[in-house]
Amino acid sequence: MSTNRKPNRSAVAKAVCVVLMAATPAYAQTSPNEQATEARGGESTPATNGPSAGPERPRLHHAPPSIAPAGEAFTVKADIVQPHLVKEAWLVYRASARAPIQTTPFRRASDGPYLAIVPAEQVEAPALYYAIELETVDGKRMQVFASRDAMFRVSVPAEYDDLRERALLERLDGRRSEVTTSAEYVLFGSTDATIADSVTGTSRVEGIQDRYYRIESGYTYRPLGTVAEFSIRLGLVRGRSVVPGETDVSQFDVGLNYGSPRVRFRIDDALHVETELLTSVTEVGFSLGAGGAVLVGDPYGTHLTFGFETVQTFGTRMFSRMDIAASDRVMVAPVIEVTDMPHADRYGVRLMSEVGYDAGAGFRLAARGGYQARTFTSGGPSVGTSLSYAF
Repeated sequence: MSTNRKPNRSAVAKAVCVVLMAATPAYAQTSPNEQATEARGGESTPATNGPSAGPERPRLHHAPPSIAPAGEAFTVKADIVQPHLVKEAWLVYRASARAPIQTTPFRRASDGPYLAIVPAEQVEAPALYYAIELETVDGKRMQVFASRDAMFRVSVPAEYDDLRERALLERLDGRRSEVTTSAEYVLFGSTDATIADSVTGTSRVEGIQDRYYRIESGYTYRPLGTVAEFSIRLGLVRGRSVVPGETDVSQFDVGLNYGSPRVRFRIDDALHVETELLTSVTEVGFSLGAGGAVLVGDPYGTHLTFGFETVQTFGTRMFSRMDIAASDRVMVAPVIEVTDMPHADRYGVRLMSEVGYDAGAGFRLAARGGYQARTFTSGGPSVGTSLSYAF
């Protein structure tokens, strides 16, 4: 015997609700106060989040460079999203950490992004600093990349030549110019000369004192580049010497007034070459001359110099000099010179030593002394001094 039962409606309703809830995906609720933060160095303004976000704001896409070459224009690129909201965009920069703040506007580039350019002469080692600001159409100023108080630093590595020049200038205490004055007296002893007597027509052998003195002043400027130095010297020489082919004793008084521009070229840090041109007036008229030298080593420290100088009719000198830095303030320089100056009939050899002292404040004193001779039987001393001031 079968029995019919009616279904329980409440139980069916509960089962349907369970099935529907299992089949419906769950949705995470977002708080209306949540919003995305600004991306530093990338997008610069907050993202919107549904109806709870504020008014529209422009955004900036920018990839900051970390390095820039010195002496070249520095270009900053940026993409502005929603540019209709922007009245003006500015690159705010400093040419160095202590330089005043400057601004330059962004302009639309032909290939798409906006560009701002820092002039080449303001891109110098060691670094450049910048930030980016936008001015919206409602007149508000926005800092969208870095800030004036905390600018982004771009390294500007110096070229090797700039580093070398800066190091040399630091050694010279920033003094590129130098004026020098010097004086020297040189005695070669006595040289025999054949002298004709204009009255009797006879000749005799007489010892002539072979000597001269030199006074000189000069100015030097140091670019410290490929042209390391250039200078001008002005001086005079007066003396007495046996002139070849002359028997008249009055012709033994010799002299020279000269001017000499000189240039020193840097071939390498330890190799420099000097060239000079001499223009002069001697006892026989206008004369030309030339000179040159090779410096091996530190030009402002210990180095070896080989050089020569020659002037028409007046003579030639060849020398070697070894400058030795005895201390921070003292320089010692032995010198060997072979010369037939002034207008002599034979070459003599000079052995000298010079001591220089850095007195500070740009002043330098030097004294020299030595001995020289043209013959084995006669010779004499030499003394000299110089004073220079660098500024």
